Amino acid sequence: MKLYSGDLSPYSAKVRMQIYAKGLSDIAIELPPGFMTGEFHKTSPLARIPVLDLGDGDIIPESEVISEYLEELYPQHRLLGANARETAAIRVVSRIADIYLMNNMFMLGGQGRASTRSADIVKLLSGQVIRGIKALEHYIGTDGFAVSGRLTMADCTLVPALFLVENVIPTVGVEDPIPASPRVAAYWAAIQKNEHAAATLVELYRGLAERRELIAKMAAKEKAKAQAGA
Repeated sequence: MKLYSGDLSPYSAKVRMQIYAKGLSDIAIELPPGFMTGEFHKTSPLARIPVLDLGDGDIIPESEVISEYLEELYPQHRLLGANARETAAIRVVSRIADIYLMNNMFMLGGQGRASTRSADIVKLLSGQVIRGIKALEHYIGTDGFAVSGRLTMADCTLVPALFLVENVIPTVGVEDPIPASPRVAAYWAAIQKNEHAAATLVELYRGLAERRELIAKMAAKEKAKAQAGA
């Protein structure tokens, strides 16, 4: 099997952390073929990552679906609950991270340029992020893990989500809401010391550095072009 992934993709990071936590060594993690050329749609009609390639053209898109498939395929080192109620608690936190944090942060990424930024869009999206952080303050654990006192799928979703909040939301002129939520802040400080979270964060920071370098090069190119035409 292959997981088509990208360092800075939070949805890919969620699945990568799950793979690391479960100790799976038979899944290759690769960049998607033709992703930057528009050819990736031939592999996956959605042309989004992550995608799990099972071979012979059999692919599974969408991080949540991939995560559920891997949990069923590899029941060892279970990252869901031991019973239905515990699984529900894990999924609540994971869904808050996915829907209120990651989805809105992903869209906020397009508001990074001040000259084209929409204050209304930033207010709407960041408001949902803050709403999610406040909800997490109620649900999140106080023992270094999101739920159940052990690493679960909730952590796999929260780590890339909180990474985005901490590193992206200030770039659109909004204060990082994590420090204002004591339980979330304590969790965030603790989970970064976990080996699987730390490995995933190394990849996310590497992807962020590459993205910022690319943006800087593009900005320099645009400036040089404007100066040449002046």
